[in-house]
Amino acid sequence: MVEGDERHKLIHDELPKEHDDPLIRILHQVIRNSVRVLAVLMALVIIWGVLDVVLVLYQRLTDEPKFLLDFNDLFDVFGAFMLVLIAIEIFINIRLYLGSNVIPIQLVVATALMAISRKVIVMDLEDISPNYIFAIASVVLALGLTYWLVAKKDK
Repeated sequence: MVEGDERHKLIHDELPKEHDDPLIRILHQVIRNSVRVLAVLMALVIIWGVLDVVLVLYQRLTDEPKFLLDFNDLFDVFGAFMLVLIAIEIFINIRLYLGSNVIPIQLVVATALMAISRKVIVMDLEDISPNYIFAIASVVLALGLTYWLVAKKDK
């Protein structure tokens, strides 16, 4: 088991509170406060996104025929849900960054995987070229491999 100072040396501290240069210390504080502002804004975006999901669902269910969702309606609702979930993941990234000053790489990659998954879920294959599909598949494969490698390293 690693103790206090030894453990701290193993963690890559992006914005240390202590620094020899006073200007760097002040700039780090400015950046940490900016991240706090981003956290508040992201919370507002999440609330706005939830309200948007409710509105989209309400509009789709009240259109004729009432209380029925067709194929396109489901994609719209799923897309709105996924956007909120991605916003929540980004908020968690910000919160973890604020708590440790370390960028949580595995969570960032997981967030990217969720974002590209949203793209795949709402993709209309009739309007997409094969090259675009191969590009999306490459991104999914690269992110999946990266996630697996990072998770394997952490174990």
